[in-house]
Amino acid sequence: MIRLTELRLPLDHSPEALRAAVLERLGIAPDDLQDLHVARRGYDARRRGRILLVYSMDCVIRDEAAALARFADDPHVQPTPDTAYRMPLAPADAPRPVVVGAGPCGLMAALILAQAGLRPIVLERGKAVRERTVDTFALWRRSVLTPESNVQFGEGGAGTFSDGKLYSGVSDPRHLGRKVLEEFVKAGAPEEILFVSKPHIGTFRLVSMVEHMRAEIERLGGEYRFETRVVGLVGDRAVDGTTTLLRALRLADGSELAASQVVLAVGHSARDTFEVLRDCGVAMTAKPFSIGVRIEHPQSVIDLARFGDQAGHAMIGAADYKLVHHASNGRGVYSFCMCPGGTVVAATSEAGQVVTNGMSQYSRAERNANAGMVVEVTPERDYPGDVLAGVAFQRHWEKAAFVAGGGDYRAPAQRVGDFLAGRASVHLGSVVPSYKPGVTPTDLSLCLPDFAVEAMREALPHFERKLRGYAMEDAVMTGVETRTSSPIRMARDVEGQSPTWRGLFPAGEGAGYAGGILSAGIDGIRAAEWVAAALRRATDRA
Repeated sequence: MIRLTELRLPLDHSPEALRAAVLERLGIAPDDLQDLHVARRGYDARRRGRILLVYSMDCVIRDEAAALARFADDPHVQPTPDTAYRMPLAPADAPRPVVVGAGPCGLMAALILAQAGLRPIVLERGKAVRERTVDTFALWRRSVLTPESNVQFGEGGAGTFSDGKLYSGVSDPRHLGRKVLEEFVKAGAPEEILFVSKPHIGTFRLVSMVEHMRAEIERLGGEYRFETRVVGLVGDRAVDGTTTLLRALRLADGSELAASQVVLAVGHSARDTFEVLRDCGVAMTAKPFSIGVRIEHPQSVIDLARFGDQAGHAMIGAADYKLVHHASNGRGVYSFCMCPGGTVVAATSEAGQVVTNGMSQYSRAERNANAGMVVEVTPERDYPGDVLAGVAFQRHWEKAAFVAGGGDYRAPAQRVGDFLAGRASVHLGSVVPSYKPGVTPTDLSLCLPDFAVEAMREALPHFERKLRGYAMEDAVMTGVETRTSSPIRMARDVEGQSPTWRGLFPAGEGAGYAGGILSAGIDGIRAAEWVAAALRRATDRA
């Protein structure tokens, strides 16, 4: 097959126009084009009001070799890449690997291990996804927090209650992301995620997909153990005296689970687990993350600013955006996890704290758009010292947000106009905040570092120039957004293992190696492959 890229057509082109454009581009007769399908579809909205659809097409033609020779110097006419996934080889009768955490990373790690015949055991501190959903809604609707079952903890991970975005900036030369998407489609995701440029699923679909993937893992011999938390590592000192060989996991109920190969996919909010791992000597360092707010605008404002008269067209849907500003105080300010037609949700996992996140359904049909507007923080400047000082930094501002919101899980909120003027909001305006269980108009400077407030006040007018309406007076800012990424990174060597604990494979967002559903799933596949390779080496030595 031949892949033809950068094929541009008007937004309202006819179905026949796509085939005609391929024929013209390749300079072939209609009978020479034997098959055709869309490999990727995106859009170019840089010229407001004149949006173009941008296609990559996979074509089967009569004489592919001759065509490729004619276009040898054209980077947009190339052989279709081989995206087939090659399953890792695993030894028969190997010890069962354990996967800790059932978020996107742990889910894909467990699936690959199961498909390789290794019958993984999956430990999840939270509940199965349906039960977890009930607990999560209890916080949103009644201000009742279940610390082990919420937006952060439980089957599906934090990505379950999000926009379900499935795109990533990570380098993926082996097309592992394609494997993730294909497994999602098998589990019930719409097939369009295989070719649209910015695929997403939405929370309700993610719930049923997670259940289907669990059923497949169990069908292949895997086992799930919910409400099971790891509180320690058990091992034997290696001959070299510098590493420990993992032998078992100590669980919260006092028992031990034999385990010599463990994928550690605990997520970015497993703060108590981070403490356990630090105390056990797992190598880790503090890493940067960001802090800020969720900002809400009417989706119609964003659509008009991005798409002009073509706003609302079915082929492009609700508009998103991506904004960056480098503030004069040396801080980067940027939009994060933008959720078109979505809602702002309560995302805390600890009592007496307020954390915000964004979520959308597949339809992206809610009234408001929301996104994080966050400011970079770094260990060197903002939380030096202990490796978990970033956790303490997060908790400090999350507790301040809880107090500013009224002490009952309502979130502090402020109109953009008031924020820019440096005055507390006493009421909100035309933009109705979507956060549940509710918001308290106040001054967000009470629960954000001074440098973040300064940087965001500078960034807002700059963002307004890039996206008209962004700094509208009545846009609502809701605090605080602190869980943009893990505050730590766990070290791993070229074999994917912790350099201090052999047999421990840190992976995903919690380990500092992913940022979102797709990149976490990709890292889960890598971790499973590393486990399979370690088991092969152990068999060869035996």
